[in-house]
Amino acid sequence: MNPAQLLAHFDRISEAPDAIPRLRRFILDLAVRGKLVEQDPNDEPEAELLKRIQAGNERQIIVGEIKKQGTIHEIQADEAWFNIPASWYWVRLGMITQVHMGQSPPGETYNKTGEGIPLINGPVEFTEGPFGKTVVNQYTTSPTNLCEEGDLLLCVRGSTTGRTNIAAFRACIGRGVAAIRPLFFSQYVHLFIWWLRPSIIAMGRGIAFPSVSRQQIQELPIPLPPLPEQHRIVAKVDELMALCDHLEAAKAERESQRDQLIAASLHHLNSSADADASREHARFYLNHLPRLTIRPEHIKQLRRTILNLAVRGRLVPQDPNDEPAATQLAISNRTRKEIAKQDRRADAGLQPLLAAEDRWEIPTSWSWLALADLVLFIDYRGQTPSKVDQGVRLITAKNIKKGFINLFPEEFLSETNYHTWMTRGFPKEGDKLFTTEAPMGNAAVVRLSERFALAQRVICFRSYGGISTDFMVLQLLAEPFQFILDKTATGLTAKGIKAAKLKRLPIAIPPLAEQHRIVAKVDELMALCDQLETQLTTTQADSRRLLEVMLHRALGEHI
Repeated sequence: MNPAQLLAHFDRISEAPDAIPRLRRFILDLAVRGKLVEQDPNDEPEAELLKRIQAGNERQIIVGEIKKQGTIHEIQADEAWFNIPASWYWVRLGMITQVHMGQSPPGETYNKTGEGIPLINGPVEFTEGPFGKTVVNQYTTSPTNLCEEGDLLLCVRGSTTGRTNIAAFRACIGRGVAAIRPLFFSQYVHLFIWWLRPSIIAMGRGIAFPSVSRQQIQELPIPLPPLPEQHRIVAKVDELMALCDHLEAAKAERESQRDQLIAASLHHLNSSADADASREHARFYLNHLPRLTIRPEHIKQLRRTILNLAVRGRLVPQDPNDEPAATQLAISNRTRKEIAKQDRRADAGLQPLLAAEDRWEIPTSWSWLALADLVLFIDYRGQTPSKVDQGVRLITAKNIKKGFINLFPEEFLSETNYHTWMTRGFPKEGDKLFTTEAPMGNAAVVRLSERFALAQRVICFRSYGGISTDFMVLQLLAEPFQFILDKTATGLTAKGIKAAKLKRLPIAIPPLAEQHRIVAKVDELMALCDQLETQLTTTQADSRRLLEVMLHRALGEHI
């Protein structure tokens, strides 16, 4: 496979997450290796260009136009990055450029009022792209070392080492910047330094604060083609980078259109006033899932929508033969009153509901109740005890992660080694756990038969009946309830909610039979989402492998 064939079939691999950046790198690889354009035997030999450069250097040094650079050693055979055409020549960067290291002027000379000349201290004056043009951000009245318009500016200190830009004007450069001024056609040198950026970053000295010296820059080996070939290389690179820009724009447009279609579909699903129409939109969306979901965030949006439809009564049809929710809730109400006679944690009367204006429309067979009318609030928490060598496990708020129903303790057991003595009681299998702060609003179902204790910011719910455990967690995790929870909570940096308010938050309850149908449908659709995530991961991995193979073949056959 040759480079032209690779470009012709690029649409096959363009969906790989890093396909276009890899293609840009591939183009540079070919360019600096002499594989992008044909060599012309009529081009002036590179040795002649080097002679003229050396003569010009000596003349400029004599008249004082440039300073003599330090000793530059000949390149050894083992220093060459790769093989090059016979008409090319390996030279040190310092042989064909002037390297000027920056020196920061006194801080008191900085100003924003335009006094003196512009000051370039680093990326704050850079624009996007390796060859973006610098902008004016500040000035200095006591300039030190200068760059000239057209110089390649290279960051040489700190975390931004290796970033480049083109000087758009004459300016003073600070100590974090070096100015590289080629002594002939500059754009080819710029391309090579762009290609060399990973090596420049790697050679930065120091772990905490890397830096690159003038000598290191000057001694970098660079493959030098004949001057006419340099012009051909740069023209071809410009042409192919423009193609990459076109591919990038086309891909962005495709993704934008797909995102708009997904947003419109999910909007219809979530906002349709007609339950039948909402289910019709759901069928359309599910039938086209493989085409619509190409990124992880699409599947996250779908999961949220599934929960949203579930708690609004839009996921499965209502059955007029179902016993109404009110019938089951009446039994639950009697159970709560009986428990309240022996357990002061239970409330004998119904809670007044909060957030009337934020409740959503529900089917006529559904009912609204406050959270504390459905579950017993059990606070086992008290003061979080100290870690000890034996006792029972301790579950903290961080162990309960937001998402679909957490059958958590498999992951909990593998990552938690806390032990403690606890005598206030323990959650039972089937109880619900809810985090009230940092993070707030995460929910899980207890699926462990072994005992464990609860730390601060986690509260336990035990059902009175009338609502299935899994449907309760669907309600707690869905966006409608989470919106009300967030609106009711208090706090700036870390929101939390007190039990007194949490008890009064509204829960929409379908007939018990419909709850089971909803949970079954959610399980089915969440399994489909799992499959889509696996398929997406596999597709992306396959695209990456195909990209690797095609690049390897295209590059390997031409080196």
